[in-house]
Amino acid sequence: MIRIVKAEILAIGDELLYGQIQDTNSFWISQELDKIGVKVVRRTTVGDDREAMLHAFSQAEEAADIILITGGLGPTRDDLTKPLLAEYFNCELAIVPEALEAVRQLFERRGRELTPTNELQAQLPTKCQYVPNEVGTAPGMWFEEKGKVWMSMPGVPHEMKRLMSNYVLPRIKRLFDLPVIYHKLVKTVGIGESWLSDLIKDWESALPDHVGLAYLPSIGEVKLRLTATSTTFEEAEREVDEQIERVRPLIGKYIYGYNQDQLHTVVGHHLSQKGESIALAESCSGGYIAHLITSVPGSSGYFKGGMVPYHNEAKEYLLGVKRETLSSKGAVSEETVIEMAKGIKDKFNADYGLSSSGIAGPDGGSSEKPVGTVWIACANKDGVRTKLLKLTQDRALNIHLTAVYALNLLRRCILGESDD
Repeated sequence: MIRIVKAEILAIGDELLYGQIQDTNSFWISQELDKIGVKVVRRTTVGDDREAMLHAFSQAEEAADIILITGGLGPTRDDLTKPLLAEYFNCELAIVPEALEAVRQLFERRGRELTPTNELQAQLPTKCQYVPNEVGTAPGMWFEEKGKVWMSMPGVPHEMKRLMSNYVLPRIKRLFDLPVIYHKLVKTVGIGESWLSDLIKDWESALPDHVGLAYLPSIGEVKLRLTATSTTFEEAEREVDEQIERVRPLIGKYIYGYNQDQLHTVVGHHLSQKGESIALAESCSGGYIAHLITSVPGSSGYFKGGMVPYHNEAKEYLLGVKRETLSSKGAVSEETVIEMAKGIKDKFNADYGLSSSGIAGPDGGSSEKPVGTVWIACANKDGVRTKLLKLTQDRALNIHLTAVYALNLLRRCILGESDD
C-alpha cells in the first residue's frame, strides 16, 4: 500500500497577515514538494504572536509528517521563531561556533562590522541541526523531533529557495519512501460546475481510491483536476488517462483542452490546422477577443483583423448592418449580430466572422434588455450561429465572459459541432 507523506507549511510574520508582503514562499514550496511526491495538507500563515505560533506548531505536528517554517529568524525582538521552537522542543538556545564563523565571514565579505545583535543569528536551539545559509545571515534549523521532521528557514525568498533546493528536498527524498503524485487538468467550457457534476456523478463515484478528483471553477470555465498516486510516473499517467477516456463520452463536447491549454490558443490551433481564418466585429467586448487571439505568437497566420464598431453608425457604415435592423431590433439583437458577423467576414475575406453586441453595464439596461444581455454570432460559408447570453451586473466580468462564450462558439463552429 502506498503511504502518503504529508507536509504543512507555516509562514510566520505580521507583514503577511497585514497584506504588506505576498506569501510567494508557500506557493513555491508547495510546487516543489508536489514534484517529489509530498502532499501538502495545509498552508498556515501566523502572526508574530507567541500563543498563535505555539498553537500552529502543535496543529502542524498533528496533521503532517514534515513541517516547513519560513520567517521570524531575524535578530530583533519581534522575530520569535527560534526561541519558540526551543520552548516547544524543551531545549536551550546556544551559540553554534560554525554558525557564528559563517556570519562573521559574511559580514567581512560585505565590509561591515559584526555587532552583538548580529551575533545572535548564530544562537540556535540545541536540539536542531545547523544548516548553513550560504546567501544570508539566518541559518536553517533542521529538527527530527516527536516523530516528525521540522525545518525552519528564513523568509527571504532567495535564501529559502537555496536551502530548500540544496538541503531540504534532497534530505526529504533520502528519509522518506515517496510516491509519485501526478496531476492532469481537463478543461471544460460551456457548462456550469453543478451541471458538470451531475453528468459525471456515476463516473466520479467509481473512481479508485488512489485517483482523486477536484472541481476548479473559473470565469466561464470549469477545470477537472485528476490526481493519481502511484509508485511510478508511467503508472500514474496511465491511470489518469484511462479515467479521462471513460468520462469523455459524457462531457466530450465541453472539453476544449488539457493542462496549460487556453481557449484562445486552442481556437488558434484549430484554425491553423484547417488553414482557415477569422475576423472580429466586437461591440460590447471592445476588442478584448482580438487582444486574446493576437497574444499568441503566429496568430497572423489565421487572424485577418477586426473592428470595434461601438456606435450604430459604425455598424451601419463599416459593416453594412441595415439601418432598419438597428432601428426596429436595436443594436443588441440577434438580427444585428448576424449582420455584423456576415459583414466582418466579407470585409476581411475570412472563413469565419465573429461578432458581439450587448449591454456591458453598469448603465444602459432596460426591463426588456437588462445589463448583461449580450448577443454573439459566428458566420461561415454554411450560415450563421447565434447565442443569447444573460450575464452579470459587472462590466469587466461581462466583457471577459463574452469573450469566453464567443471563442467557444467559434471553436464549435470550426469543429462542426452541433448546438446544444
